[in-house]
Amino acid sequence: MQKIAVIGAGMMGSGIAAMAALAGRTVALAARSEASARRGRENALACLAQLAENGLDVHSPDAAGAPARILCAKSNEEAVQGAQMVVEAISEDLGAKQALFEQLDELLDADVPIVSNTSGMRITDIAARVRRYPQRTMTAHFWLPAHLVPLVEIVLWEKTDRAMALAVREELRAWDKQPVLVNRDLPGQLANRILQAVIREASNIVASGLASAEDVDTAVKAGMGLRFPAWGPLEHVDAVGLDLCLSVQENVLPGLDNGTDNAAMRRLVAQGQLGHKTRHGFYDWTQKDMDALVRRRDACIIAARRALQDIHEEKG
Repeated sequence: MQKIAVIGAGMMGSGIAAMAALAGRTVALAARSEASARRGRENALACLAQLAENGLDVHSPDAAGAPARILCAKSNEEAVQGAQMVVEAISEDLGAKQALFEQLDELLDADVPIVSNTSGMRITDIAARVRRYPQRTMTAHFWLPAHLVPLVEIVLWEKTDRAMALAVREELRAWDKQPVLVNRDLPGQLANRILQAVIREASNIVASGLASAEDVDTAVKAGMGLRFPAWGPLEHVDAVGLDLCLSVQENVLPGLDNGTDNAAMRRLVAQGQLGHKTRHGFYDWTQKDMDALVRRRDACIIAARRALQDIHEEKG
């Protein structure tokens, strides 16, 4: 693919545009206004600079030329002219996404994939108004921050052409991403289903008084979190033995929260404690610095990626 259109120039769209440009693609970035598209381009340039500063652009065929490949379009129609893939990264509003997919379906030839970056909606619902070529629609969910986290979840619905999904997967691999295929269109896709189960039990532990929020987060970050970049949960199971893991599960699972309603979180929301935006949630954000936490998050992702990159190069 030579040209990618990204519709939506917020945090996700700008990061996605940066990765496509770094892979040598021309990127047309469109938003609700030309000013928004320009701001998105500036954010994309900041993403490229961060990657370059940390040696994470080494696989690019022409990293120095990436900024010049990110262009601002005046409209969706202009952005998609000649595009060989379109990534929707607008706000999580179902009606807006449906209208955009309907418009894109009318503008594009049948062989151009239209993918949604939705984090929680079903592509089945987003593409419901696509009439001409629904087989080229699918989810391609990038994880925040999109220029740093390698994962992309490609979700197929009942009308998605699998060969086209595989072609999208190969394209994203060229962007230095690690795409996974999700064969059914379920809420939460793949990784978010795992994350929501973790959040449910973490909330339950705090609500039951078993441990504080700080100790829960410390346990995850200092324990399993350190292993996860190179040691997935099912690799762990095979490594220690399914018989042992089954024995542990038989003891532990009966005591875990398996409800469909997170009562602990619902109580906090009812009290108006919504997290950082209200300054109180599981933590007191008048005493905790979100900007510093984001910087530490990015630094950890960068360090992990650099370490894994070094390991892969040594093996090669």
